[in-house]
Amino acid sequence: MFLLQAAPEGPLAVAGTFASFAIFLSVTAHIAARNVLGDVPIRNAFVVGPVPAAVSVLVATFAAETQLPIFLGVVAAIVLDGVAIRALYDESTRMSAYITFIHVVVSVILGTIVFGVWALAITAPG
Repeated sequence: MFLLQAAPEGPLAVAGTFASFAIFLSVTAHIAARNVLGDVPIRNAFVVGPVPAAVSVLVATFAAETQLPIFLGVVAAIVLDGVAIRALYDESTRMSAYITFIHVVVSVILGTIVFGVWALAITAPG
């Protein structure tokens, strides 16, 4: 059996959580943008990824202290993700919303796969 940490403790843990989540979201943002728009520069994705990662880490870190509903953090992360996509890829609001939707779907699917493989790996017999 293993434990999952709900919120990182200490500045190094917060920085590591943010960095790894930002890289993951940058990769999934690039996959989503490429899927919808075709050939796009990867540097845009590395600006998009840290935006929802920062919101997520802040909400996870301070939700218990502020009594902030987690759902509002998820909504804020998705909205700011869409704003960043619209600004960086210079697309219409409708197209930016579509790319954001694809980004959410790709992130959930890839996150589920990565978590599943990780969970299987750490619970495998010796």
